[in-house]
Amino acid sequence: MEIQSIKNKFGIIGRSEALDRAIETAVRVAPTDLSILISGESGTGKETIPKIIHSFSRIKNGPYFAVNCGAIPEGTIDSELFGHEKGSFTGAYEQRKGYFETADGGTIFLDEVAEMPIETQARLLRVLESGEFIKVGSAKVQKTKVRVIAATNKNLIEEIQKGKFREDLYYRINTVPINLPPLRQRKEDIHLLFRKFASDFADQYKMPAITLDYDAIKYLEEYSWEGNIRQLKNLTEQLSILEETREVSLNVLKAYLPQYNQLVLAREHHGQSQSGGDASFASEREILYKILFDMRKDVNELKQLVHDLSEERGMDVPFFESRIDRHIPSVSTADIIDADSEEAETLSLIDKEKEMIQKALTKHKGRRKPAADELKISERTLYRKIKDYGLE
Repeated sequence: MEIQSIKNKFGIIGRSEALDRAIETAVRVAPTDLSILISGESGTGKETIPKIIHSFSRIKNGPYFAVNCGAIPEGTIDSELFGHEKGSFTGAYEQRKGYFETADGGTIFLDEVAEMPIETQARLLRVLESGEFIKVGSAKVQKTKVRVIAATNKNLIEEIQKGKFREDLYYRINTVPINLPPLRQRKEDIHLLFRKFASDFADQYKMPAITLDYDAIKYLEEYSWEGNIRQLKNLTEQLSILEETREVSLNVLKAYLPQYNQLVLAREHHGQSQSGGDASFASEREILYKILFDMRKDVNELKQLVHDLSEERGMDVPFFESRIDRHIPSVSTADIIDADSEEAETLSLIDKEKEMIQKALTKHKGRRKPAADELKISERTLYRKIKDYGLE
């Protein structure tokens, strides 16, 4: 089957060489029994590749299960994957089959495999090497014949060095690596995707499709897209719903794109990328950047509102603006970067993180996966923070 036909079948938009190469590799390895590791940043569409592999495999008529390892609490992941016996732990009121037993003769897609606990990784390695597993609370060895496809948005070599991922498991699942490029490396696809999403939302909401002027298109193509396709789709939906004018200008577009995204990317280009033990702190710091930039935007909007009202009522504009500056000082990019190195922070990072998590959960009506996606943390990390902050 031609690449374009596959794209049409699975709803894939794009013409970049890296994307085509990933699809070609998926089709080529599909008839084999090889384990596949799909890598790529969050939001690049990694979940589509396993479906392509399964549909072109010899077991395409068998079951297909997609499991998000980061979404399953650590205490229950073994039960979810391998099943459990009745009474094996509190709440185990009956025997339960796990995914590896249910998917016998089919395919299991393990998304966010780097979030899997070390103990569970050992169980997975046994399945891959011998096809054997043991239910939680049982001593009986069971057999399964399952094709395993794994995906991660993390650097597994770094995870191995930190002791968070088994080296033997890495080489076992990485028989054939497939990498999905980030959106910023698929510039020729960005406007295509925008037009497709705009058309879909126009049909969904019964309105004319949103379009971009020339400058907005160029800006869209140069933007860094940390959230990749998922972020672009969300942006298109926001513009489609909120903007009355159907052609979006550059100034309007910029108002919808977080500026902190550009700041963090610039810092990474200067050798201050997130790595090693600093990754968690860097993620939290990005949340703080967003809060501060949002604060600056709110202050500027307040100033503009006061300016307009003052002019309308013949009041002293500079007097009122000076009062705002005195009580709500402006926040600059330099202030934020300098604040990163200061020990005494004016704002509490913990309080702000708690506030951001609460807002994300409220926005998504308690659904943790979309909230975690918006905060750019794994669902398991969000689950832990919810417990730590008492937000349950």
